[in-house]
Amino acid sequence: MFSKILIANRGEIAVRIIRACKEMGIATVAVFSQADRDALHVSLADQAVCIGPAPVGESYLNMTAILTAAIETGAQAIHPGYGLLSENPRFAQLCAQCGLGFIGPSAQVIARMGDKDEARRAMIQAGVPVVPGCDLVPDLKTARVQGEAIGYPLLIKARAGGGGRGIRLVESPDQLEGAYRAASAEAQSAFGDGGVYLEKYLTSVKHIEVQMIGDRQGNIVCLGERECSVQRKNQKLVEESPSPAVSPQLRAKLFESTRRAALAVGYENAGTVEYLLDRQGNYYFMEMNTRLQVEHPVTEMVTGIDLVKWQIRVAAGQPLSFTQEDVRVEGSAIECRINAEDPKNQFRPSCGTVSLLHQPGGPWVRFDTALYQDYRIPPFYDSMMGKLIVHAKTREEAIRKMKAALSELVIEGVSWNGELAMEIMDDPAFRDGSYGTDFMAKRGMVC
Repeated sequence: MFSKILIANRGEIAVRIIRACKEMGIATVAVFSQADRDALHVSLADQAVCIGPAPVGESYLNMTAILTAAIETGAQAIHPGYGLLSENPRFAQLCAQCGLGFIGPSAQVIARMGDKDEARRAMIQAGVPVVPGCDLVPDLKTARVQGEAIGYPLLIKARAGGGGRGIRLVESPDQLEGAYRAASAEAQSAFGDGGVYLEKYLTSVKHIEVQMIGDRQGNIVCLGERECSVQRKNQKLVEESPSPAVSPQLRAKLFESTRRAALAVGYENAGTVEYLLDRQGNYYFMEMNTRLQVEHPVTEMVTGIDLVKWQIRVAAGQPLSFTQEDVRVEGSAIECRINAEDPKNQFRPSCGTVSLLHQPGGPWVRFDTALYQDYRIPPFYDSMMGKLIVHAKTREEAIRKMKAALSELVIEGVSWNGELAMEIMDDPAFRDGSYGTDFMAKRGMVC
């Protein structure tokens, strides 16, 4: 087992990983930018190293600075969290070259699944259903030909990266050229790779993902599914487990496809396979996330399995101590992302000093955050301030518990999306479970 781990991240996920390490008796090293000098993860870690100025390109994406900090502090492994360098195959490879453990899958798997075009072809070969589409389109002329073959509406999708960037909806042929150029340019800017492919746009669908974990001994275990259909601009707002749309029979099929996907690429550590589910019960592979997901707490709440601790154990070579038959999904869990933004003002990001903070409590209520009173939220990073998670015996009770927790959460000094989250909990389509990925659009929100 590792004796010291460096956390190459910030915010709530850095705090989450540090807490898991403390419970395991593992020393921690935090890295921080100059803007994050007073951040909670810095004070919680056993050691902290400044790795550069505020911009992420000069700090949290500075591989040389992070690797140097790990070596100089005697860290044995690096946990990348989510976002930032978590799905960067070059970083994973450099960790290995420096003799450092990378708490995640191998660089080869990250590279293969990070190339969405390659991932799609790998899933077809593995017998996993995929959305009708085409391979990489090298130019606009090819895109026009493939677009006619696939049919409209369709999506132009970046083969690299994620987070909703490099994706454009094309409803008719006359929109193709502008959308193609915009998607490719955005992908090039965000990921350094302008490659795109086309995919049929499915309407009235649900976004379902299966959490899995694999060890070096070849064991793959699925830890239930999550529904993530409440989204804005392809960014998730609310997640829940289990999905109200997934029957035991469908769950078994999703698990089998997920195991096939994981085994096909030799997957190790925690990961997620994302699917689109139509109203006829057909599901299609969308992508594989080769990292810990933001929404992992809902899975932890319904299974009782600490995903971060198991990430660390698997990366250290330990086998899973549980099988698929041991996993039990109990009750219902819901997560709302708490963002520093103003939904009434076109979701304009908010930053400033948290003048008052009161966190909700009670049985099975969890607020994963790096906030504290008088903390100043910097303007340089993601707007997510935390994640509010609840668990109850039934979905109906979980919704009531989430409403109670939202009404108790107080964050003054910045704008945040609590009122919108409460409205989502009250929406009839959410309450009866019929909502899909068009939920926010039907509410008049830009998606």
